[in-house]
Amino acid sequence: MILVTGAAGKTGRAVIGELAVQGADVHAFIHRADQTGTVEEAGAAAVTVGDFDDAASLRRAMKDCEAIYHIGPNMSPHETAYAAAVIAAAQATDVKRLVYHSVLHPQIEAMPHHWLKMRIEEMLFASGLDVTVLQPAPYMQNLAAVWPTIRDKGLYPIPYPILTRLSLVDLDDVAEAASIVLTQDGHGGAVYELCGTAPINQREVADTLAEILGSRVRAQAEAPEVWEERARKAGMADDQRGMLVKMFRYYAAHGLGGNPNTLRWLLEREPTTLAEFIGRAAT
Repeated sequence: MILVTGAAGKTGRAVIGELAVQGADVHAFIHRADQTGTVEEAGAAAVTVGDFDDAASLRRAMKDCEAIYHIGPNMSPHETAYAAAVIAAAQATDVKRLVYHSVLHPQIEAMPHHWLKMRIEEMLFASGLDVTVLQPAPYMQNLAAVWPTIRDKGLYPIPYPILTRLSLVDLDDVAEAASIVLTQDGHGGAVYELCGTAPINQREVADTLAEILGSRVRAQAEAPEVWEERARKAGMADDQRGMLVKMFRYYAAHGLGGNPNTLRWLLEREPTTLAEFIGRAAT
């Protein structure tokens, strides 16, 4: 049995689905009982409802599990404390194998949610557990948040400059990589960057959208402050909003680039291209 924490989110569901396809039994750890159907539909064979700050529920979820895929609550100020609780529960229940869902370039202190993940990686490598760290680039699936604007207005809005260069990755490729390192031997102690593309700028993203959709798409930059005000009015929490703004400002200054070689090696095939992803998403 493999335990997936943070299982009801898009990453958790994708990892559960891929593990289920590979024939693995998956135990989903979720925060709310009303998420049970969602993770069962994704392929979870067992479900525990609990909290990261509830040691008893974590230990209960880890019973009879041989590995953990830990997805923390992204952009939460409690992320390191929750990870420490998962580590403690794994040690208490004698679950040796833990794969951690981190982020590309967590060593960048200017992006607080990246820096938190670096602190968690540090804890993991001092834990005595058999650890593997996956560091995915921004998801291609993030385009879904602005898909109606792309489709209806021909605009691709971004809160950083048009020439900002980012590497991207298809979440489905990340889930496949996760299933590989969870079910195959030889990945303990490894840190894998998961990038599907070389760094590309946002004009290139818009051009790819236009080519695949068959209609004009123009990248449109806006100031982070404009984005933040809209997010505030939409009810986004202060902590999350602040971390995202700092991320956008870092992107504007430096971009976020990686290399697809590691993902290509893990998957034993070419990673999904942005054009392939858009073509799939548009159908």
